[in-house]
Amino acid sequence: MIEKKEVALEKAVLIGIITKDQDEIKSKEYLDELEFLTFTAGGYAVKRFTQKMDMPNPKTFIGSGKMEDVRHYIEAHDISTAIFDDELSAAQERNISKILNVKVLDRTNLILDIFAQRAQTSYARTQVELAQCEYLLPRLRGMWTHLERQKGGIGMRGPGETEIETDRRIVRDKIALLKSRIKTIDKQMAVQRGNRGKMVRVALVGYTNVGKSTLMNVISKSEVFAENKLFATLDTTVRKVVIQNLPFLLSDTVGFIRKLPTQLVDSFKSTLDEVREADLLLHVVDISHPNFEEHIESVNKILGEIKSGDKPTIMVFNKIDAYTAEPFDEEDLETERTQKHYALDEWKSTWMSKVGNNALFISAINKQNLEDFKKRVYAEVREIHVTRFPYNHFLYPDYEEGQ
Repeated sequence: MIEKKEVALEKAVLIGIITKDQDEIKSKEYLDELEFLTFTAGGYAVKRFTQKMDMPNPKTFIGSGKMEDVRHYIEAHDISTAIFDDELSAAQERNISKILNVKVLDRTNLILDIFAQRAQTSYARTQVELAQCEYLLPRLRGMWTHLERQKGGIGMRGPGETEIETDRRIVRDKIALLKSRIKTIDKQMAVQRGNRGKMVRVALVGYTNVGKSTLMNVISKSEVFAENKLFATLDTTVRKVVIQNLPFLLSDTVGFIRKLPTQLVDSFKSTLDEVREADLLLHVVDISHPNFEEHIESVNKILGEIKSGDKPTIMVFNKIDAYTAEPFDEEDLETERTQKHYALDEWKSTWMSKVGNNALFISAINKQNLEDFKKRVYAEVREIHVTRFPYNHFLYPDYEEGQ
């Protein structure tokens, strides 16, 4: 019997800043998310460093004193990786690497690494590779530090610069080739979408790790990969679903995230064609997450960017089984009661239940309130179908409970 080798998690420190636009609470939320990203990528966050600043240091992102604290900690605890919560410029990354003498990543680089691990199909791999090349291009100069001894004068003339220019040309050619390949695959996928006929298309959208794939599995009775990690799904999966006797197509799409790298939005816009061409969106939200309202804003912003913000949408608040309100002491006069103290019934009576013509509250994993979910989706899909094919209205009667 072959023993499975346990892969040791890579030790990392996380570094963020507190500014007037990003207060202490928001900074902590972002670092929580960065820690989850680190875990998803195969790392382990040992310690966090934060610094209050008006704006990031253009040379080293954080101040020199704080950078020394980070360096001493890294050396004392044998840390191999430093991860910054915001995207670093090529110069910042180069300067920090020289000071810390360890692998330096930023949020974008970390997300790209997770995408590279998760990409299964040739299409997803091509999109990730394109995003990585576009991220790499302005940073090539910092990768030629081993040629510093051969530097020329002010413009760094000599063999080192020649090598950099050669690499830049190779990367530019690679980008052009990948874009051409994506264009070809896009045409093939457009033909596939066209071949699906006039069936109503429904797309699951939402923040990453909100339970879209789990809901897809429950509704379509399929085996889409689902895991409690960020970006478990990269490839769009489409399944034919029948509720009662009404068929429609349901697609599961890549999850969104705050501070989503520009390269990824551009590269994955083609994947999100399923969202663009959908007749109905199911916006899935993890109500058990303390920042779900901000997640909704992030998703709506990206939907706006891909010109899908005005589509008919049903808000689906998932994971009601995991939702717990923070306890509130009525006798504590100094503490103000906030939304984090709301019970689930109170949330149902707020703005959210009115969004998208009354929201749904379910638990996909425990199959709670799925009958209400099916009834609502059936009604919406039926209305779209009957509008498209008026002579079919008698084929699809009102939803019958328990079917």
